Amino acid sequence: MYSSPKEFAYLLLYHRLRDAIRQGAYPYGSRLPAKRALAEQSGVSVITVEHAYAILCEEGYVEARPRSGYFVLYRPEEYWQAAPAEEELSPLPAPRPLLQDAFPFSVLAKAMRRVLSTMGEQLLQKSPNWGCPVLRSAIAAYLARSRSIFVRAAQIVIGSGAEYLYSLIAQLLSRERIYGLESPSYEKIRRVYEALGVTCDPLKLGGDGIRSTELARTHASVLHVTPFCSFPSGVTASASKRWQYLHWAEAREGFLIEDDFSSEFSLSSKSEDTLFSLAQQQRVIYLNTFSKTIAPSLRIGYMVLPENLLLPFQQRLGFYSCTVPTFEQYVLADLLNSGDFERHINRIRRKKRQQKEE
Repeated sequence: MYSSPKEFAYLLLYHRLRDAIRQGAYPYGSRLPAKRALAEQSGVSVITVEHAYAILCEEGYVEARPRSGYFVLYRPEEYWQAAPAEEELSPLPAPRPLLQDAFPFSVLAKAMRRVLSTMGEQLLQKSPNWGCPVLRSAIAAYLARSRSIFVRAAQIVIGSGAEYLYSLIAQLLSRERIYGLESPSYEKIRRVYEALGVTCDPLKLGGDGIRSTELARTHASVLHVTPFCSFPSGVTASASKRWQYLHWAEAREGFLIEDDFSSEFSLSSKSEDTLFSLAQQQRVIYLNTFSKTIAPSLRIGYMVLPENLLLPFQQRLGFYSCTVPTFEQYVLADLLNSGDFERHINRIRRKKRQQKEE
């Protein structure tokens, strides 16, 4: 997707500042350069600096203090090991209501008619086990455009909703592992895992994600998290916490299951960083569905596997038939490829921003 020079400039500056913060050039609690000074130093406009700082604030790397400037909030792993008690005091925020604006039925019906007229009897054919190539390719392109997740279509598995995909993951990673779950979390996640014979360990949430003391005490080697707007608490994991999850998985040779069910409706001017993209596809399985973004009756979910799990998945679970009808897969692919899906998402995000400003 084309980006204007101004957009490229502020994103480039954002990435440079984010990497500098993570590498310790700006330690926790330090003050970032003044906007005008940084603009002169970087050869960009003050507006460009403001946009970059705004994104850093939205993602939890820094905070703006009135008449004082911008200060770093990102804390490296060593900080959490040395001072976990500070995080324990973080109160849970009030739940954030999810906007339930329906996808336009007329647009959906038009896509259905278009698929029926163009695909004809091909819709009667059985779907490949991992999903139709046209849908997997469309999702891969959408993830690259909207989530900065760059994967091959071969890494995407289609299934009839998140619950079905949870069961595949439990079989792939082994039922013998202990699974750490956010507490509180969506109750059905625990019930699905326990129905499959998996031992679950509830890990208490703080104001910015699972508490560090909980991560340290658990014997889990799989962590199922909803980093953006966890239900029912409304907690969104901070930038520091997301990196802590990644370090946790690496240290335990474990895996993270990233349940990203509502991030499309984020108010941020830049899409939230996913654990999958931050991990560069290591030790993270990414999950999402279209139940909230299109309709609850459209039981289509997908997961993105890291490259190192493709062969194990093929060997252990590749025999499973796809549980989503071919017709529905082609309709969803049409909505993604035509831009209708993203226009709906952008419309809802604009509406939410307006509601927030009122």
